[in-house]
Amino acid sequence: MARLPVPKPVSGGLLLSYKCNSECKHCMYACSPKCRADWISLDDAEKVLTQLHAAFEESQLARTSRLGLNSGLHFTGGEPFLNFGLLLNLVKMAHKIGFSSTFVETNCFWSNDDEETFEKLVQLKTAGLHGILVSVNPFILEYVPFEKTLRTINIGEKVFSGNIMVYQDFFYQQFRSLKIKGTLSFQDYLQKAGIRSLGFVELIPMGRACYKIGHLFVKRPAEAFVNESCFEELTRPWHVHVDNYCNYITGYCGGISLGDARNLNQICQGIELDDCPVIAMLSSDKGMGKLFQFSIDEYGYKELKDGYVSKCHLCLDIRKHIVEQTSEFRELQPEEFYNNL
Repeated sequence: MARLPVPKPVSGGLLLSYKCNSECKHCMYACSPKCRADWISLDDAEKVLTQLHAAFEESQLARTSRLGLNSGLHFTGGEPFLNFGLLLNLVKMAHKIGFSSTFVETNCFWSNDDEETFEKLVQLKTAGLHGILVSVNPFILEYVPFEKTLRTINIGEKVFSGNIMVYQDFFYQQFRSLKIKGTLSFQDYLQKAGIRSLGFVELIPMGRACYKIGHLFVKRPAEAFVNESCFEELTRPWHVHVDNYCNYITGYCGGISLGDARNLNQICQGIELDDCPVIAMLSSDKGMGKLFQFSIDEYGYKELKDGYVSKCHLCLDIRKHIVEQTSEFRELQPEEFYNNL
């Protein structure tokens, strides 16, 4: 039986839920206020974190206490601060297990005043959290007043002694120079800052971005991507994610589960491809072409007339089409993702 070799992860994040206060146009994991508040259980989290820690510890990258986007463990979502009690307990759990570098990602919606912000961040630091990542971009700006972002950054700098990441700093500096206050629609942002501003930052063409801001990218026909494989993404060991349903996700490939992360050791022994035909096609040579033809032959998929912004867009649109017709492919999880693109 053919197997996909899955290396042990060296860094990654735990999605507490797909539930979010916002529905950002660029979200890779299709998080939304519409998503169910299916928060990860403490029991499941302990099983996942224990195995992630054991895997991380085999990597030199994981032994550093330095905060980094692609090192250590991070807590994410959705928006983790929607369930602060759970977040706090998970930080305590990770600290007890022994992670040397941990941070939480947030869009700062919760930062209503200085006292509350200081108190929550101190609680997290006391529980063992090493730092914080503040997300700053024009998509979040549609939902979160920039004053809340500024407050979290300023107080976070003090609480975590500078152990804070601003992602992306270009937007942070730009919003300050533009003297942004309150929220701002994406269209108004483009009128104020210019579309060329988006060319200075990382804007990954996958997930909801393919549908909500696809007009900002050059689109090509499916033929342009059929010779490509997704082997590298599906076997990437850094910045992996485990969601609240314990799906093991690599390469930012939302909606593709390599298996149950509570059995991480089993996943890292290799994925039996006979049981995961979509993964089998995607990870093979010219895998995109195989999935494309399969979707046409078996499920009547029709190529988008306007084309695709990336191979990820083609892959995602095919998977979405398949999931809307059948639930037989266990690797196409969770439904929450596909329902909220």
